[in-house]
Amino acid sequence: MLEKAQQLQERLSAWRRAIHQYPEIGFDLFRTAELVSGELRNMGIEIQTGVGKTGIVAHLGTGDGPVIAIRADMDALPVQEANQVEYASQIPGCMHACGHDAHTAILLGVAALLNQEALPGTVRLLFQPSEEAFDEEGVSGAPRMIEDGALDGVDAIIALHVDGTVDAGKIAIEAGPIGAAVDTFQGSIIGQGGHGAYPHEVVDPIWLTSHVLSSLYAIPSRQVSPLESCVVSVGVVRGGTAENVIPDEVYLEGTLRSYDTKVREALIREVERALKITQTFGGDYRLKIERGYPVLVNDPEAAGWFYQAGSDLLSPENVARKQKSMGAEDFGYMTQLAKGAMMKLGVKYPKEGARYLHTSTFDIDESALPIGAAMLAEVARRYVCGELN
Repeated sequence: MLEKAQQLQERLSAWRRAIHQYPEIGFDLFRTAELVSGELRNMGIEIQTGVGKTGIVAHLGTGDGPVIAIRADMDALPVQEANQVEYASQIPGCMHACGHDAHTAILLGVAALLNQEALPGTVRLLFQPSEEAFDEEGVSGAPRMIEDGALDGVDAIIALHVDGTVDAGKIAIEAGPIGAAVDTFQGSIIGQGGHGAYPHEVVDPIWLTSHVLSSLYAIPSRQVSPLESCVVSVGVVRGGTAENVIPDEVYLEGTLRSYDTKVREALIREVERALKITQTFGGDYRLKIERGYPVLVNDPEAAGWFYQAGSDLLSPENVARKQKSMGAEDFGYMTQLAKGAMMKLGVKYPKEGARYLHTSTFDIDESALPIGAAMLAEVARRYVCGELN
């Protein structure tokens, strides 16, 4: 399978670069979906379009026997690319900074590989929109695809995610929780603005915000046991229009990440307490918390499938077990419904430093693309053929 995948190197790179140059965000993946559906139709593969708004489902195999699904997300991020490469994003302020271009190209590679196989079961390919974003109802792509029946009748589901800290040629897989639950908050610190020359006559929301930020950042170290994993991060602080004008309010946005249900509830409770500090100093606040993705849990048996196939295709020394992360993934919704696991695919140039997800300089060593395609295809083939232990 790996040898066959390596023969697809040029096609895989071409697919990935075509998607990378024209990134799209959220559910607005019309160009990407058209590319994917066109390639699948050229392979003669049966597809459904418009699943979960702009998602695509493809079907391989006899339609009888066990059913395994493979998921790839397709959306990009609102990041301005800094890489000076020939395939750099042509869309200002938008970039595939999380590697979903690679995920999509790899799943097209899986389609090409398994389309040549006589499969005694069914392999269902899920090209998912909006892993990084939500629709107007606060729902991401995985639940929308589930609502449209993408997982109906599925016995198992697998996926991968690129990892710029692991060398190309290697993979990582671990059983148990590997991705944190994530919730987001949007808050407004409300004061009473005025002239910067007379701060004693106002309720300064910027000063209030300094106390709120201090309290927020103290939550993991002072309100949660040091034995529990959690993160509180503030990503947006916005307020003011001029250096000599104290504004009426300051806006905040941030995320809460955890693995334990009790810790998750404690984080939400403590964020509320942190913003209440404003009332002590004569201010006020507004707070909205949106529940996000669940913990992503790799089923031990499914994780073993990756370890087994990886050891055979790549050799055991190229299969690492350390994988747990505070990153979040809406693939967790899918593994709640079917036995599943997500592996990490090393994409780091071996002689270069790490390239981190969600940054303007993220890029991949494209020699990893055939490895990803071969791994997903081989696990799926073995599953439907009953060859997994």
